[in-house]
Amino acid sequence: MRKVMKYMLMLLAIAVMGFSVQASASPEVATVATEAAVEADIDLGESLMNFVEQSGFSGIISDWRVLVMLIISCLLLYLAIVKQFEPLLLLPIAFGMLLTNLPGAGLYHTELFAEGHVHWTINGTTFDRVGGLIDFLYLGVKLGIYPCLIFVGVGAMTDFGPLIANPKSLLLGAAAQFGIFATFLGASAMGFTPAEAGSIGIIGGADGPTAIYLTSKLAPQLLGPIAVAAYSYMALVPVIQPPIMKALTTKEERKIAMKQLRTVSKTEKIVFPIAMTMIISLLLPSAAPLIGCLMLGNLMKECGVVERLSKTVQNELMNIVTIFLGISVGATATAANFLNWQTIGIMVLGVTAFCLGTGAGVILAKVMNVFSKEKINPLIGSAGVSAVPMAARVSQKVGQAENPSNFLLMHAMGPNVSGVIGSAVAAGILLAFLG
Repeated sequence: MRKVMKYMLMLLAIAVMGFSVQASASPEVATVATEAAVEADIDLGESLMNFVEQSGFSGIISDWRVLVMLIISCLLLYLAIVKQFEPLLLLPIAFGMLLTNLPGAGLYHTELFAEGHVHWTINGTTFDRVGGLIDFLYLGVKLGIYPCLIFVGVGAMTDFGPLIANPKSLLLGAAAQFGIFATFLGASAMGFTPAEAGSIGIIGGADGPTAIYLTSKLAPQLLGPIAVAAYSYMALVPVIQPPIMKALTTKEERKIAMKQLRTVSKTEKIVFPIAMTMIISLLLPSAAPLIGCLMLGNLMKECGVVERLSKTVQNELMNIVTIFLGISVGATATAANFLNWQTIGIMVLGVTAFCLGTGAGVILAKVMNVFSKEKINPLIGSAGVSAVPMAARVSQKVGQAENPSNFLLMHAMGPNVSGVIGSAVAAGILLAFLG
């Protein structure tokens, strides 16, 4: 207790001495102290202003479009999480959009990432080690790495048996690509450049990786809206397709039952990816990257001797690349590139391409019935768009609504998987002519 009292008296004495010295100081010393205090206040004010100006809130205040993009990204996150619209890709795309529109976050370099894609050389100056995280992740899109790797995983998860068992379904998959080329002509007529029109048209294939691959080559400045449109319409397949299918078919046609497909041998399944790779790549070399990766993954699955590799590309590799691809693509949707009339035009043309592709597949199936002894249920023609396997499930659901004993799923998978091949071939054709 005595020690505590002793320390308190010492502190009191020091305080009194300090007050006495300050009171006895000359006016000059007091003036200097006052000026120093004022300067300190000024420096503090400037620091606070700098802090406010460097915060993201000032960026939102200076450009209202940033706030709109943040709201759109949150809406997409809601659709991915709550409504489960293609969540595996829509969620990282939406979060990439959120990251790229956070003012001052420094996740990408403004000049490097101008117009929605990376420019490593600007006005003769090569940028080195100045990019942000998204700049480097985006290289996988710009160089066509991510879409091709995803195609390896898609191939490993695809069964081409229904297509091999019924080769005629390849025609239905090809017919569904009509929407791509029809929309290409429509977009050209609306004032888009041929390269932009081709990138917009590929939305009709309902194949996200293919749309990203082609757009990154032809019109990277449109990558954000095209990717969002492609994956949004893929998620809305159960909403968009049924009205078109019912409008183009009669009740009797929707009731048509089809015979069970024959069993496909293992040898056929092994030869198929090898033969398809060689034939398509020789006819259309520009489609070789996508087709080659697709068939490589399928060969891994069917050959049975690389089970570890097959499981890796189906799971770990597919998941990692999906994360990188989604974030990179979403990051291209900056306020300047996304919020304009051009984006609205892309969304309208995209859904038009998708509807035309769906309708073309159904109509071709009806035409084939005129010349075929074994009738085809026209509903499976709508599965020619490559939204695997969702489009095939829609065909099954609409068919069973009319005939509960009818099972169209495996029949619809033929056009469905052929649509994957068809969209890749369509992308190769557009790239060969416009690239």
